[in-house]
Amino acid sequence: MRKIKKGDDVVVLTGKDRGKRGTVLRVLDRDHLVVEGANRVKKHQRPNPMKGVTGGIVDKEMPIHISNVALFNPIAKKSDRVGIRVLEDGKRVRFYKSNGEVVDV
Repeated sequence: MRKIKKGDDVVVLTGKDRGKRGTVLRVLDRDHLVVEGANRVKKHQRPNPMKGVTGGIVDKEMPIHISNVALFNPIAKKSDRVGIRVLEDGKRVRFYKSNGEVVDV
């Protein structure tokens, strides 16, 4: 089970976008994910008439390492670490380390 999944609300902990909040758009591999509004770069893109893509300078979200983000805890109104707990029925759930509240039921 992954500690951070697609659609989670996260806070960026380090880098030029420190403190920004956004949702996880994609999980690329074991260590990288794309966060909405974080790690934006300007990319020079060539036109591709086959795909209908116009050329120019576009803003694009680039991948960020999973260790540089933390899940946002709406109860505490701040970022929080996440653990995995096994319930009595054998189901695995994520929980916030600070208060033990379950993230997804």
